[in-house]
Amino acid sequence: MKRILLLALVALIGASGFSRIVTAQQKNPYITDNDMPPPVATFSILGYDPETGEVGGAVQSRVFTLTGVLTADADAGVVATQAIVDVSYGPKGIALLKKGMKPDAIIKKIWKDDPDPAPKRWTKQGRQFAVMNLKGEAATFTGPMATEWAGGKLGKYCAAQGNILAGPAVVDNMVKAFEETKGHLSMRFLAALEAGQAAGGDKRGMQAASMVIVKKGGGNWLNNDIVLRFQVDDQENPYKELRRVVENWNKSRGRAPVTPEKKGSGS
Repeated sequence: MKRILLLALVALIGASGFSRIVTAQQKNPYITDNDMPPPVATFSILGYDPETGEVGGAVQSRVFTLTGVLTADADAGVVATQAIVDVSYGPKGIALLKKGMKPDAIIKKIWKDDPDPAPKRWTKQGRQFAVMNLKGEAATFTGPMATEWAGGKLGKYCAAQGNILAGPAVVDNMVKAFEETKGHLSMRFLAALEAGQAAGGDKRGMQAASMVIVKKGGGNWLNNDIVLRFQVDDQENPYKELRRVVENWNKSRGRAPVTPEKKGSGS
């Protein structure tokens, strides 16, 4: 009788354990216990070079890919949208820049007009974004519910911001590195990202990075405003690959891009 009871108890425990395993396996890895998507640690920098007229941004995040974070337009400027992301902030910011609105006014308008369609799962109170125009004027905003540490800092021709960071030293170091680094805008962006990582970066680690720079007619071939656009997805150390590509691009950019011939220059 004791043996039968013991076997029954073992079977009950085993079934319970198996049930827990099945439940764990079936749990959606992209949803947390409070039904919120897991927070994504991200930091970015927007920058402008008054000597070349180029403007753009760079970002690193603990997320598989960074499509939608940076939106740049050679006729307007650049926008970064992150944290509790609404990717529509990018196109909206560009449209308002084209109307001549100042970055700080754009920040206020976009956030105020946000209808907050999912306040329980994706609240506007956690959004973070930055805007820069073609003069290098910028503004950055961090919602009160962005996961700490979260915040931003403006520098000379740059704006750095991030969330779920080791602390304010991340954005401080980014601005400092951008301002002190010489060379092409791409190298200054690279230095800023690496300085932010050296200060502790994302609490959750690294995974992807991207960079975009635009200028009217600044790209290779005809009718191309994209000076460069690089994206590194799902890497243990995305900086390594981003640095390799950026450095190689800088070595090759001595080759003059094809530009339209001036009228009257022919024989």
